[in-house]
Amino acid sequence: MTSFNEQRHFTRIPFDADVTLTSNNGQHRYNASLLDICLKGALTTRPENWQANNNDAFTLELNLSAEDESTHLSMEVNVAHTEESQIGFKVSHMDLDTATHLHRLVELNLGDERLLKRELADLIHT
Repeated sequence: MTSFNEQRHFTRIPFDADVTLTSNNGQHRYNASLLDICLKGALTTRPENWQANNNDAFTLELNLSAEDESTHLSMEVNVAHTEESQIGFKVSHMDLDTATHLHRLVELNLGDERLLKRELADLIHT
C-alpha cells in the first residue's frame, strides 16, 4: 500500500509562522500557526472553536517578514482534511506576487533546481 506522503507531487516545506484564516463569507476569522507549505497546499494548526467542513473556502494570509509588508502572502484555499490538531488546505488560487514569493521560498528550501522545475511543471498540469 502506498503511504500518503509517497503520493505527494509537491514537497512540503516546514515553516513556522502565524497565519490568519478568513472564511469567504467573512463570518469566521481564525488565527493559527503554519506548519508547512508547498506550491499547492498548506498545513496549519487547528484553531480553537474551528467550525468548518471539507471543501469550505477560506483566505489564508501570512507575512514572511515582520519588517517588510511586501512579503505578504494571500491565497484562496479549501479545507482538504481536518485532524484533531491540524488542518490541511488545498490552494485554489493565488495572485502573482504570492506565487512569486512562494516559488522563491520553495526554491530556497529545496536546494535542487531540477526538483523545483518538476514541481512547477506538475503545478501547471494540475
